[in-house]
Amino acid sequence: MSLYLLYECASGYALFNCHGLDEIGQNTEAVRNSVTDLSRFGKVVKLVGFNPFDSALDALNQINAVSEGQMTDELQSFLSLNLPSVGKKSKFSLGVSEPKLGSHIFEVTKIPCQSNEFVLELLRGVRLHIDRFIENLKPGDLEKAQLGLGHSYSRAKVKFNVNRVDNMVIQAIFLLDTLDKDVNSFSMRVREWYSWHFPELVKIVNDNYLYAKVAKYVNNKSELSEEKLPGLIELVEDEDKAKEIVEAAKASMGQDLSSDDLMNVKLFAQRVMDLAEYRKKLYDYLVAKMSDIAPNLAALIGEVVGARLISHAGSLTNLAKCPSSTLQILGAEKALFRALKTRGNTPKYGLIFHSSFIGRASARNKGRMARYLANKCSIASRIDCFLDKNTTAFGDKLREQVEERLDFYDKGVAPRKNIDVMKVAIGNVDNEGAEEDVNGATVKSSTKKSKKKKSTDMEVDEADEDVNGTPKPSAKKSKKKKSSKSDVEETPAQPSTKKSKKKKSTELDVDDAPTEPSLKKSKKTKSKDDLVANGDSIATNGEGTAKKKKSRKSD
Repeated sequence: MSLYLLYECASGYALFNCHGLDEIGQNTEAVRNSVTDLSRFGKVVKLVGFNPFDSALDALNQINAVSEGQMTDELQSFLSLNLPSVGKKSKFSLGVSEPKLGSHIFEVTKIPCQSNEFVLELLRGVRLHIDRFIENLKPGDLEKAQLGLGHSYSRAKVKFNVNRVDNMVIQAIFLLDTLDKDVNSFSMRVREWYSWHFPELVKIVNDNYLYAKVAKYVNNKSELSEEKLPGLIELVEDEDKAKEIVEAAKASMGQDLSSDDLMNVKLFAQRVMDLAEYRKKLYDYLVAKMSDIAPNLAALIGEVVGARLISHAGSLTNLAKCPSSTLQILGAEKALFRALKTRGNTPKYGLIFHSSFIGRASARNKGRMARYLANKCSIASRIDCFLDKNTTAFGDKLREQVEERLDFYDKGVAPRKNIDVMKVAIGNVDNEGAEEDVNGATVKSSTKKSKKKKSTDMEVDEADEDVNGTPKPSAKKSKKKKSSKSDVEETPAQPSTKKSKKKKSTELDVDDAPTEPSLKKSKKTKSKDDLVANGDSIATNGEGTAKKKKSRKSD
């Protein structure tokens, strides 16, 4: 049985045929030692065909298909052209590097494929000497193709929807935790540093951010007077507290600081204020990103706790793969393994303990509430991960279910079934989609109407131009009635106009239509007054040929 080798390189597909395998033996070790020698390896492996890729984009598509174990149409046609026909008993086999690709080739083309250590060693030799097998291949071309394809393949693998990248949430929540620690430690440093100068301010102002603002504003306590009271009231937002600060500054026990020391304290307080403001902006950014990435999870458990779960799991996809029992103790791994080691009680909750639902539950129901909440979080994360549409309908309904479960534990009120709640949520999502479709249809219809109005206006303008200008000898049949008198009065009779399909008004014809012998016969009858006034004897449909002859004689 002959063996063919399929090799996918950066430049295209190559097919090789192996002859005389007995010379090097079927032993893998013997093949491994012989592939490095081109004189021996070249006698065994011969190039059968080479199919180059059309472009870099085509190469990327082909390699993506190979990595996913799929056979493309180009590969199928290449194999059908260069391989012998497949019968009931095939006399050859195809060696491939990817077992998934081989199974797909066999399913589609019935070509027997194999992938083992022997084939992989042969393909390693092909990879080593590929530039010698392909003619007209300049040195360095294959390396350039490999480098370009490698970069494009890597970019394609990390390509994602910009609005739904969960890595930004992971980085944001890490930075938010770091900022919380830093702002707290820096605020304590400001309090300790400025307390040497104004120790009474610590008891009056408790908030760290507000303390930094007041410390920057007051600066030197000896200069604080009634003149600075309005600005201090604006900062503190409490007149009594501002007056208390002024009075405390007058009788302060703190020591005096030099201007350089006060300047450093002031600069450091400003840095703490900037960090606190940036922390607020970062929180707003995290809320916005969570509404795009995991809206249902954020609606159920909150943006910060949901971001912590995604960060601890590694990604939203990993969180969606976790069962609810794993999600329940996510963040309490040390306690879990310690309990397993000591055979103690396992933890009931991890990161979801920070949710408000766990705090609202009674002590005996905290474990039950954690298990139920983890179940709903698992559902919400899977919906966010695999649902293309961005909606919070499911998260809102899941939150209602958790509220109902709390009422059930406290008051005994029976909650709704999950299937009923999900049906309502799906109905809400469908209604939202229908409203969007209706809005889109109205916009389209309005644009179409505006286009029709524009086209009719243009037709009217063209008709006015035709009336005012020279008459066209080959005018098309008019499909609309002439209703306004002014238009007909201004229109002269044209000698070669085609038959009109609609009636003209009688008064307009009597007043304005001149008689000409070259007018074609009208399909519809005119009144007798028209015939008398114009002096024409035009035969109607009900009259015979006699009237036609009389009219000719009269003419």
